[in-house]
Amino acid sequence: MSEELERIAAIEDPFVLLRVATERLQAAQAEVTELSRLRRRVIQDLHAKGMSYAQIAEKAGLSRGRIHQIRHTGPAPEGAFLGSGKVTIVTPLRQDTAKARAVVALDDLTAGKRLEDLARTFGLTVEYEHVPVDGRIDLNRPGLIVICGPRMSQDMRELYEQDPVLRWEKADDSPWMLRDTHTGKVFRSGIDSDSPRPYDVAYLGRLPRPDGEGTVTAIAGVHTQGSLGVVHLLATEIGTLWGQVGTRRFSTVVGVEYDQDTHEPLRVELLTPLYRHEEA
Repeated sequence: MSEELERIAAIEDPFVLLRVATERLQAAQAEVTELSRLRRRVIQDLHAKGMSYAQIAEKAGLSRGRIHQIRHTGPAPEGAFLGSGKVTIVTPLRQDTAKARAVVALDDLTAGKRLEDLARTFGLTVEYEHVPVDGRIDLNRPGLIVICGPRMSQDMRELYEQDPVLRWEKADDSPWMLRDTHTGKVFRSGIDSDSPRPYDVAYLGRLPRPDGEGTVTAIAGVHTQGSLGVVHLLATEIGTLWGQVGTRRFSTVVGVEYDQDTHEPLRVELLTPLYRHEEA
């Protein structure tokens, strides 16, 4: 019996014992999930470098059958693109002036739910929060995935300013747009053009927390349809994204063609490279 288990077992108050044991069990289950993900990733990496499963088994002191079992069971390594253990998905509240209350846009609600479903397929625990109407959010926490642009939150606007390549820009009399400072190219939403069309652009990136102790995954369309498109990209291409950037800091601009009536993404594409910030 470990010292931690002995400590918990020695708690005399049954209600405290029940609470502490439950908390410890939840933490242990999350740790098992992440160890399983790490183990599977190591096997995939070694195999990708040219080692056979038999060679991996021999070097690790495990049977070949066990290596194959590990390779095909447990949470997929690419789930680490979203986070580890627990992630918190944050969507913005908007002021409904007609009803004098705060509401969540339907597209943001849909994007958050689909992102939750994706995270759960990778064995991640998911919690929900909202950016309040005043835009204030504590970004110095692990596992944050924030679906919110610079217009809705000053805290997020300052976070986006940490990007060394991509810039959110807005003139006083114009809509928001994204600029690639490496190429000078500007990306605008089709909704805001002189001849409006069902097309939006969006930001996807992993940026440093204000306290420098971790990162925040940030998603934001110029309009809500763009955010929905980014989540579609994650659901369909997360393995490719993970293979290119892993858990490093990065950013990219996403183009989203969508159905005008339902806002469902019809075609999603990267409009810039996946910029790795340590190389920018």
